[in-house]
Amino acid sequence: MSLLIFGPSPFRHQWHVCLYTIDSGQRIREHGVRIAVYAFDGITMFHLAVPQMVFGEVSRQGLAEWTTALFSHRAGPVQTAEGYTLGEVQGPSTAERADVVVVPSWFDDEREPGEAFSKILRQAHARGATIVGLCLGAIPVADAGLLNGRSAVTHWQAFDSLAVRHPEVSLDQTVLYIDHGDVLTSAGTASGLDACLHVVRGRLGSAAANQVARSLVIAPHRESGQAQYIEHPLPPRAEGDPMARLLEWAMGRLAEPLSIDRLAAQAHMSRRTFVRAFRASTGTTPSAWIRSRRLDAARRLLETTNLSIDQVAADCGFGSAVTLRQNFAGTFSTSPTDYRRRFTA
Repeated sequence: MSLLIFGPSPFRHQWHVCLYTIDSGQRIREHGVRIAVYAFDGITMFHLAVPQMVFGEVSRQGLAEWTTALFSHRAGPVQTAEGYTLGEVQGPSTAERADVVVVPSWFDDEREPGEAFSKILRQAHARGATIVGLCLGAIPVADAGLLNGRSAVTHWQAFDSLAVRHPEVSLDQTVLYIDHGDVLTSAGTASGLDACLHVVRGRLGSAAANQVARSLVIAPHRESGQAQYIEHPLPPRAEGDPMARLLEWAMGRLAEPLSIDRLAAQAHMSRRTFVRAFRASTGTTPSAWIRSRRLDAARRLLETTNLSIDQVAADCGFGSAVTLRQNFAGTFSTSPTDYRRRFTA
């Protein structure tokens, strides 16, 4: 059974239709959803486009009457990072009437939102709106106190600064997004697509989310537990740095056995001195660093070649497909085969 409820639209000063469906379990699902997306001077068009495309497609496909509007700390034009001017962006009152408030990015990982914006988020949350922080948008959500004592995720480059700024938040670098029901955060930029599809799935079901994904030609469901697939480059070092030479040497020999003793000998150090110097230079152990670089190499081969899993394992120094699968699952929560299927170039 369905109910139609008419009321004034908070976004365009028009009448707004909300469709509610009562399923066999007598649960009510809201189909008319008001979504407010925060825009600020310097935001990139892609960050703004992600929630607009996904949520807008719900209405374009005729799945439900979802309305999306941009708002800022004040009504008026907003200048994007690409130089475009967005005219007539609405003010904070739009967020006050929204069912979902999305912060699609943030200025940078050092900028504090200020009490006025934090208050907007807290008040929206207090009256029952879902708060979504995509990518760096998790930062102002944390600043508003909405992640205290909770787990969260943000772009990997902002992890350290956010951890220092909010030690009360448990950051998880191994997932694409984390949903607490009332607050959702996502990792890197593209994972915002996954998070927004997750919102659609939670409100309208998998069939609707899959239809939106097909229309936008994106993966219909990447699990939230997938790691951020970020390749870690060699850290910048001064020319002639002996540790830099060692790391480059090791990168060219990932298929070979690379024991700590062999690395120490190549660096002309005792084992103990080498381990200490390696950790001071890279922030991790030799074994962990080698494992990460081998996983990076395996991902590249899975993305760009048709080599068998056994051959990929051998070429990257894992020795066997079983060992590669174990390491892949432990780090990325997926298998090499599934990774290749999702990320093949």
